[in-house]
Amino acid sequence: MLIRSEFEIDFNLPQDSAMIGLLRLHPSLDARVREPEVLEVEQSDFTTGNCTPVAIREYVDTHGNRCSRFLAPVGYLKIKGGSLVDIDPVPDPIMTEARQHPVDELPSEVLQYLLSSRYCQVDEMSLISGDMFGHTTPGWGRAVWIRDWVHDHVRFDYMSARSTKTAMDVFTERVGVCRDYQHLAVTMSRAMNIPARYVTGYLGDIRRPTTGAGDFSAWYEVYLEGRWWPMDARHNDGRMGRVLMAVGRDATDVAITTSFGVANLARFFVDSYEIDGTGNPVPLPVA
Repeated sequence: MLIRSEFEIDFNLPQDSAMIGLLRLHPSLDARVREPEVLEVEQSDFTTGNCTPVAIREYVDTHGNRCSRFLAPVGYLKIKGGSLVDIDPVPDPIMTEARQHPVDELPSEVLQYLLSSRYCQVDEMSLISGDMFGHTTPGWGRAVWIRDWVHDHVRFDYMSARSTKTAMDVFTERVGVCRDYQHLAVTMSRAMNIPARYVTGYLGDIRRPTTGAGDFSAWYEVYLEGRWWPMDARHNDGRMGRVLMAVGRDATDVAITTSFGVANLARFFVDSYEIDGTGNPVPLPVA
């Protein structure tokens, strides 16, 4: 299944500002890329109509993500990119027998995904999670129980979004956006000694009726039976076509853009859709 993803993000900058972007595909998808990935940063001059390329430097962070850094000049900044990847045409995998590892058996690099982080206060939610999920069977069943509970008890509302909302806030308020669902599920999973990491990427309406304007999406992964498994407390319905961009402890580690100065968002466009062998979008079913 061929998935084309594309985006454009425009900013107005009152002064020069260093920026970091996690806008490339995750290195684990390299073998599935079917045409060169594009990432361009340009300064636009409305007076002349000219666009000047901005130099990009790349590095890989401690979580294995492909990161881009650049000095954004004062004025109007345009960041755009796109990719084409070949994704297996199957829903999110299910492995009911996946075993939960005792903590002392976990690989050392996985241990960080059991700890508290900025938005995931594991220490504050340990007793709550133990009371709620201590009766469940360790492993896949426990991970699914947590995911389903968050999905069933949090209400989606774009207007409730705020950059400071933590997992404990979501548990208390029972409302949020996709990142809030995942933060709460990640925190509860870690509190039950299931390593969990936050994920960002593309998740379009693939082989399902359209739900409106596109956006970058968040989900999470749990470590069971020696590998990472995708979970989604927001879209808890066996989605297809997830395209991985970055993983981390929480949203802090995988922000799409981080600006070290004022950067006013002027335009935002994201789309991710299936194409056929001739490059045309595959029609979606009617609701």
